[in-house]
Amino acid sequence: MIGRLTGNVLACSPGRVLLDVRGVGYDVQIPLSTYYTLSHDSATAVSLHVHTHVREDALQLFGFASQDERAVFELLIGISGVGPRLALAILSGIGVDELVGTVRERDRSRLQKIPGVGKKTAERLLLELRDKLQDRGTAALRGAAAADLSGRRSDAVSALVNLGYSRDAAGRAVDHAAESQGAAELTLEQLLRAALAGLVR
Repeated sequence: MIGRLTGNVLACSPGRVLLDVRGVGYDVQIPLSTYYTLSHDSATAVSLHVHTHVREDALQLFGFASQDERAVFELLIGISGVGPRLALAILSGIGVDELVGTVRERDRSRLQKIPGVGKKTAERLLLELRDKLQDRGTAALRGAAAADLSGRRSDAVSALVNLGYSRDAAGRAVDHAAESQGAAELTLEQLLRAALAGLVR
């Protein structure tokens, strides 16, 4: 099993990174928080904490900027009804630190605003994560991606659509975030964060 990869970023987009490790390109799925970090550090060699997910028909790699992210991802996929795609959506939608607070406050409605999380799944998450996440915390992850405004908008909308939001809802959220916070000054990371915050209110 692959547990860690260190190499150079060949390509990086919200949700996925292609990592060159000594001439071998690894296609790794990532949450948005890890994307923010990689898009900022892509000029140098980076390391990812990896979860190897084996199915009968596929072998998938999921990468994370921190051990905490990987640990929480593994807790999530251990819960009935939560697969890797939904676990990534949860980590992308609210992140580890906010998830800890949400579970502590038993805020079911906050979880239900994440695409793919219904009432029953939210209740299951709160029940099964309550003790497991009690003492867990992480530092804030940062990153930025430089792009022109139209490119940033398109990338932000695509990232939200990949998380399960409709294209119309994603477009409105990104436009609202751009208008309210000054699109010319926002990086892609900031635009995504602001749009997500609007979607889950």
